[in-house]
Amino acid sequence: MLDSLTDTAAARLDALQRRGTEFLGTRHAILGGAMSWVSERHLVSAISNAGGFGVIACGAMPPALLEAEIEATKALTAKPFGVNLITMHPELEALIAVCVRQRVGHVVFAGGIPSAAHIKAAKEGGAKIIAFAPALVLARRLVKSGADALVIEGSEAGGHIGPVSLTVLAQEILPHIREVPVFVAGGIGRGEAMLGYLEMGAAGVQLGTLFAAAAESIAHENFKKAFIRAAARDAVPSVQLDERFPVIPVRGLANAGTRRFMAHQAEVVRRFQAGELDKTAAQLEIEHFWAGALRRAVIEGDVENGSVMAGQSVGMVTSVQTVAEIIAGLRAQAIAALVARGTGV
Repeated sequence: MLDSLTDTAAARLDALQRRGTEFLGTRHAILGGAMSWVSERHLVSAISNAGGFGVIACGAMPPALLEAEIEATKALTAKPFGVNLITMHPELEALIAVCVRQRVGHVVFAGGIPSAAHIKAAKEGGAKIIAFAPALVLARRLVKSGADALVIEGSEAGGHIGPVSLTVLAQEILPHIREVPVFVAGGIGRGEAMLGYLEMGAAGVQLGTLFAAAAESIAHENFKKAFIRAAARDAVPSVQLDERFPVIPVRGLANAGTRRFMAHQAEVVRRFQAGELDKTAAQLEIEHFWAGALRRAVIEGDVENGSVMAGQSVGMVTSVQTVAEIIAGLRAQAIAALVARGTGV
């Protein structure tokens, strides 16, 4: 009886995520969030080889470096993977050309709303377009502009975040966007949550924090240990001290660096008010505080002074697991939740 229920539950889960798996060309409708310094060839290929969908984080890479990273990833996996491009990158057109030349199947635009021209250039080159939609009105605009799929990411996520939680975004957007697959992201750390969003109409999920601490992640051992020690409440957004000097919210683990950032802002504001800095110089002083801080944490292991970007699901990271174990665990949890309903699966 239990085996029968498990088989039925597995089939139900597969049916719920079929739109996502067909769009991505994968076994599981699970995307890897694009994380600078972390989402490179090793983690990306591991996610794809485990049946998920790895995504290279282009970040500030120049075109030649992105091309080399794509080729290196192809050497490690024959499965589908995508490339995340930041819309504010000064060489965006050249990066799109690299993706087209390399026959990248999916291009993910992030960091802003991509122009119709950029969407068109990637689509005409053969790529499917995934874009981030922070609100329903923008989701509709992106679909009209040619996006083939959307990601809605809540403020629970790590790194750069918007102001709205995934629970609210999902209610606002999922019932109304049916034309394209919609993937959800932000704070997802268990299969039951994944199942819940699939049943709400999501095509799949995007995970970052769980994968950042995976065995295949090149992140420093100190970085992974910080994740294992952390609770959800330790992953906090950066604080803006003075509204005259905006700070883009970034969620990461509180440490000595985040405390110094507050003192740094206070000192910059004091110098501005004393006439020692003009407004532009003061803003740059604040923005430059974190320059190189993510690399210091991820690659060098300085988790006290670097930027340890993490989502609130970090509290569910209790050990270093392989990517395959993480994905299998999520699936098992979702299936167990369906089985627990008995004949109601």
